[in-house]
Amino acid sequence: MALNSTYDMRLMRQETAVGAGAQVLLLTLLGTAIGLGPAGWLTGLAFAAATWAVLTRALHRSRPRSFGPANRVTLGRATLVGGVTALVADSFESPPPLTILVTLTAVALILDAVDGKVARRTGTATPLGARFDMEVDAFLILVLSVYVAMSLGAWVLLIGAMRYAFVAAAWVLPWLRGQLPPSTARKAVAALQGIVLLVAGAGILPPGPEFAVVLAALTLLTWSFARDIRWLWGARAPRTVAMCLGGCSRSDHHLLLRPVTEAHDDDSAVALTVIRDVCRHCGS
Repeated sequence: MALNSTYDMRLMRQETAVGAGAQVLLLTLLGTAIGLGPAGWLTGLAFAAATWAVLTRALHRSRPRSFGPANRVTLGRATLVGGVTALVADSFESPPPLTILVTLTAVALILDAVDGKVARRTGTATPLGARFDMEVDAFLILVLSVYVAMSLGAWVLLIGAMRYAFVAAAWVLPWLRGQLPPSTARKAVAALQGIVLLVAGAGILPPGPEFAVVLAALTLLTWSFARDIRWLWGARAPRTVAMCLGGCSRSDHHLLLRPVTEAHDDDSAVALTVIRDVCRHCGS
């Protein structure tokens, strides 16, 4: 059994290595076609190395049965995002070729609707795959917001940074790490960010409408995060009950009590039900 597990892990490491190799190949093609500068090369290679390292560690920790077809699609998207990242980094020195930038971004956004369907149809959906997909999406939005911010202003960075600010806040506020219920609105707003930033980056719209559309996307994203935070606040786990029914003064009495459970309606109003075991020390 251990040998099979080791063999599977070797195969998965090979898959991640192929992804890193594909990233280097794409950077080489970009360098040959447009003369990618040092900033683009360094950023693209750093992205490839970071993706390989993080994904390999995640696979080692979760130990899935196989890498899976959906993760291969997501890894392909990550390769395209690495190319977009290199082009955006290079754009600080010279304007990037819009055709290539738009094409790579558009294909990455289109494939975002593919990997989930592949996972469901093949029965290979996993928490790791969902997280991998989400991280690739978030990083693409961050990179696009950096690019659009160069023309519209630093406020656009809020679109790309909002998700990372939420993650950082969750380290301080554990209740933000709660499991959110599925939401079509959340998915639609997230998908809209990439489309809007792509349109803005391509320069399709006049300056006035472009500003208004990006601002509207930021407003919707803020609403979506605020809505989720409100839900998580309502669903947060309450503090442990401090005293048992009989007022037992033992310091370990709380270990003998069952935790508080919560029920929620659609409006996230909290209904608390306290369930206690009989205290073994005072009989209550």
